[in-house]
Amino acid sequence: MVIKAVIPIRKGSQRVQNKNIRPFGGTTLLENKIKVLKETGIFDDIIVNTDSEEAIEIAKANGVSWHRREPYYASSACSGSEFFQHLGKVTDCDVFCYCPVTSPFVTVETMKRCKDLYEEKMSEGCDCVSTVSDVKEFLWLDGKPMNYDKENAPNSQNLPDVKALNFGFTLVKRESLIKNRNIIGDHPFFVTTSGIESIDIDTPLDFYIAEKIYKKVIVEGRDLLD
Repeated sequence: MVIKAVIPIRKGSQRVQNKNIRPFGGTTLLENKIKVLKETGIFDDIIVNTDSEEAIEIAKANGVSWHRREPYYASSACSGSEFFQHLGKVTDCDVFCYCPVTSPFVTVETMKRCKDLYEEKMSEGCDCVSTVSDVKEFLWLDGKPMNYDKENAPNSQNLPDVKALNFGFTLVKRESLIKNRNIIGDHPFFVTTSGIESIDIDTPLDFYIAEKIYKKVIVEGRDLLD
C-alpha cells in the first residue's frame, strides 16, 4: 500500500499574504509541515503541490518531491471539487494524504494513529480517516436555530454531537478521492482533535495567534498556560 502525503500550496494566498512561506516562529508553515511529516516515517513520498517557485525551492532544499500546479488549478475559478479530483489524478498512490500547512499543530502521534486506524478499518469498508473538531455552538441558519429548540435551550455541553472537518490530516483511498471529487470518502472514520491541534490558520488574526503559540509551545517547550 503506497501512501503519499501531499502539501497543497497556492501562491499569494488571498486572506493572509504569503502565509504558507512567510516567517513563522523561526521557520515557515511549509517547512514546519515537511519536518513533521518526515518525522512520522509513514509516507512513501512527500509532495509539495504548488504554483509557487519559492515553495518548489523550499521543497528541494528540504529533500521532498514537488509538482508544479497548472495555473487553472491555482486560480479562484477552480472549484474545491475540481481541485481535489485533480490532486488525486496527478498523485500516483494507493492512499492519498491531504496535509495543508495551515494546521501547524497536528502531531506526529495523531498522524500515526490515523494511519493505524485507516489500516484497521479497511476491513470494515472504511476508505477515509479524517480529523474533525466538536462543534458545541448555538447555530442559526436563515433566521432559525439549526441544532436546538429556542424555547427549550439546552446547556451547551448537551447540544448535538456535531463534527466539523478541520482539514488537519486526512487519509483517503485515491480511487475514492477521484470518484467523489472530495477528500472525504464514502465510508469515513473521524478522529476528533482538540485544543491547539485543531487550530486552522485562515485569517491574519489566526496567523498571529498561531505563531505566538508555536513560539511558546514548540520552540520554547513551555506549557501554554505558563
